[in-house]
Amino acid sequence: MASPSVNGSSNGISKRLSLAELPKSNVFTSNLPADAKFPAPEDSYNASRKDLGPRMVKNALYTYVRPEKKEEPELYGVSLQAMEDLGLKESEKDTEDFKSLVSGNKIMWDPKTKEGIYPWAQCYGGWQFGSWAGQLGDGRAISLFESTNPETNVRYEVQLKGAGLTPYSRFADGKAVVRSSVREFVVSEALNGLKIPSTRALSLTLTRKTKVVRERLEPGAIVCRFAQTWLRIGTYDILRARGDRANIRRLSDYLLTHVFANHTFPSSPLPEPPSSFASSSESPQLEEPLHINRYTTLYRHIVLLNARTVAAWQAYGFTNGVLNTDNTSLFGLSLDFGPFAFIDNFDPSYTPNHDDHMLRYSYRNQPSIIWWNLVRLGEDLGELLGSGPRVDDPDFVTQGVSSSWAPELVARAERIIASVGQEYQSVFLDEYKRLLSQRLGLKTVKESDFEDLLSALLDTMEALELDFSHFFRRLSSLPLAAIASAEQRMEKAALFFHAEGPTGLGSQNEASAREKVAVWLGRWRARVIEDWGSDSPEGVEEVEEWDGERQAAMRRMNPKFVPRGWVLDEVIRKVEKEEDKGVVERIMRMVRDPFRESWAEEGMGGGGLSVEEQRAEEERWCGEVPRTERGI
Repeated sequence: MASPSVNGSSNGISKRLSLAELPKSNVFTSNLPADAKFPAPEDSYNASRKDLGPRMVKNALYTYVRPEKKEEPELYGVSLQAMEDLGLKESEKDTEDFKSLVSGNKIMWDPKTKEGIYPWAQCYGGWQFGSWAGQLGDGRAISLFESTNPETNVRYEVQLKGAGLTPYSRFADGKAVVRSSVREFVVSEALNGLKIPSTRALSLTLTRKTKVVRERLEPGAIVCRFAQTWLRIGTYDILRARGDRANIRRLSDYLLTHVFANHTFPSSPLPEPPSSFASSSESPQLEEPLHINRYTTLYRHIVLLNARTVAAWQAYGFTNGVLNTDNTSLFGLSLDFGPFAFIDNFDPSYTPNHDDHMLRYSYRNQPSIIWWNLVRLGEDLGELLGSGPRVDDPDFVTQGVSSSWAPELVARAERIIASVGQEYQSVFLDEYKRLLSQRLGLKTVKESDFEDLLSALLDTMEALELDFSHFFRRLSSLPLAAIASAEQRMEKAALFFHAEGPTGLGSQNEASAREKVAVWLGRWRARVIEDWGSDSPEGVEEVEEWDGERQAAMRRMNPKFVPRGWVLDEVIRKVEKEEDKGVVERIMRMVRDPFRESWAEEGMGGGGLSVEEQRAEEERWCGEVPRTERGI
């Protein structure tokens, strides 16, 4: 049975709809300013493709632009979990309407009646590798409409990536290739399967007639994807860079009213700023407690959403690779997948981005880089945060900050950002410890666990170059009775080594490597017994009474399958070179519920492979990472 979706799961929709029946809207384009060159859909529809191409767009958050028509598109894969979460009937994937929509050959706007919803591309900027990059925007992504699942009432913005040129394409062509499209299609649903907040992927369409020039000539592809919102920190960045105060406020009100309308916001007083934050005797005196207006509440909410998401990345060994502000979601979603990877051998300095020579976006740095990005957001919102109780004063709204008021406003904004930073750190650490504790089979979290178990385990994994995902999964099926003695722990330590034995500078020989793991196993066993045994009516000695339940709980937290880089390369090769649709179906079945022991079943469809062949493929994909492919 499929795992529930983390992003608004229907959890078994009782009434799923056709594409035509699905409720659709354009709340984004109805409430935010359009590109003045194409103020209405018909202006864009009647324009030439050349006029819709790259240029600077100001005083706007989007441009109306239609996808480019594709010749002989071929639907290659559909996420059944995504169909369910959108509220679509599974049978819709076989209809011509669906295939035309997800390839960009159909839009929900009628040029004769001028009725319906016209597609759009967003305008945003961004800080890339710490430097301001100016206007960026949806260079190859075009949103089609918003849809609302009638069962869950969750609204999603449905978008095509690889849909063609937009005003934000800069020097690019607006296209996407098979390689990047397969990777995004798979990882979006893999993260959702792991219950990590993420944008989603509905379908993968190949456009082999579209040839794309990259390092070589490659076939094109389109991913139909969706999210509660595609707004990101870079959306604010471009407005602040242009001094667009009115649209910063307008965007903030849109988020509060339409994106986060049903969310529960933090209501507690702000924590004290860190001790390193010191105001001078000349600083303006601020009210106590500090006034929290609606924009401060919005900022805190965005910060805490991102804190929980990056904690999940760290707990599951996911590295994004490119955490610029234009890749940081205002909804706290994993967003825009480039050179991402799940860690193989545990290495905190690992980055999948081969251009990141300074390791800015390494696994270790992800929490601090997300906070760096969120500070940029705080600066973007600085006027609204710092205005405190005077945020709606007419003079402030229309004229801005007076020179006499500026010191107080700046001081208040700086203190708010510093205090919210304390919340970010606290929420991140609490969520990270909670997730890792659950992955280790613990029901409670003790303060001493962080050093005695969590940090000690990560140090051991790094020293011995142990596989991050495999360690947790193998631990999940290890009975406590099998490691009751020191001798047993020395023997079982080998379960966590690679096939060639222990590696890494921390393993002078196999005996010392076994001892490192065995020592940790002893600590872990004692902590699990303390945690689970205290609830046992038979006492802590009756381990067998509850150890099966503990193992099952761990297997529900520790995936058997994560889409490694070498597996994705194999899938890409089979799709691109062998025109193999079955491999897409099989890997999507695995990422939908990555915690299962096996996915192949009679009658499930295996793309030409027998059940035995499917299981052999699954075991290979879930097994030992080829030595030459680790950490690539």
